[in-house]
Amino acid sequence: MLRFLAPLVAILAQVTYSLAAPSHGLAYRGAARPGAAHIGKRCTATISSPADITSANLKCSTINIQSFTMTAGKTLSLTGLANGATVNLLGNVTFGVKNWAGPLFDIGTSSSSGTFTFNGNGKTLDGQGAQYWDGKGTNGGVTKPHPMVRISKGGGAFKCVTILNSPAHAISVGNSAPMTVSNVTIDDSAGTSLGGNTDCFDTSGSDLTITGNTCKNQDDCLAVGSGSNIQFSSNFCTGGHGVSIGSISSGKTVNDVTISNNTVTNSMYGLRIKTVYGATDASVTNIVYSGNKASGITHQGVAIEQDYKRWSQWYTF
Repeated sequence: MLRFLAPLVAILAQVTYSLAAPSHGLAYRGAARPGAAHIGKRCTATISSPADITSANLKCSTINIQSFTMTAGKTLSLTGLANGATVNLLGNVTFGVKNWAGPLFDIGTSSSSGTFTFNGNGKTLDGQGAQYWDGKGTNGGVTKPHPMVRISKGGGAFKCVTILNSPAHAISVGNSAPMTVSNVTIDDSAGTSLGGNTDCFDTSGSDLTITGNTCKNQDDCLAVGSGSNIQFSSNFCTGGHGVSIGSISSGKTVNDVTISNNTVTNSMYGLRIKTVYGATDASVTNIVYSGNKASGITHQGVAIEQDYKRWSQWYTF
């Protein structure tokens, strides 16, 4: 049985809403040389083409990404980063179009306790979503690579980048160490008529802070599938389904989540908790809402659904 311990009175009291370069881009410094041990602390790599995405480059402490187009049907994989690595996006990256599973971009450290910093420097990762959008999202139609960005291992910081036109889900965060995602703009506004399942943030990790981001999409701004000690604050969400806990399926738990000072506009919902009908051994506890504002909501400002994927039986306030 699912257990919901967040008091509705607290939710209602705190929500306002209305219904209206060397070979392969590797540069060694000092005594570092090809084949040297622990080169992650002693070299800078430049990635300016798919050919530069090599295991040697990924061991460097600094990785600079220049403008290029990623091969269609291939993941720009920056997994296995050295602990403490910094990745700088210095040019826009466009992902070639192909109907495949994805993800388009994958980043993480070699160790589950490792950390990295991804600094987008205001540049853009372009998923060319318009080439995939057909009004069916991930529920049918053409195969859409997703997520567009996957944070798969480790922790640290992911910041200051624009995610443009994701084919479906934009960012999936499965961090295994403390992580902060900040100053990210996800812009799927061009998909207003045909985009679907364009969740901005899908999370399954713990010790996670998502703050100061902008989400323009057609689905959840935040969807917490599992995890604990999550802070979602000072984000702007528009065009989608609002800020969600869930959907929660069997065996999943969500605990200690604070959702504060966010703005939701022109969306179906403001704040929502959704749990899958028939789910067992699952729980949602200690959810705190504070200082959130919602306007232009077409369905409910606050909604709790305990039979998601069965039928629409809503508890709304």
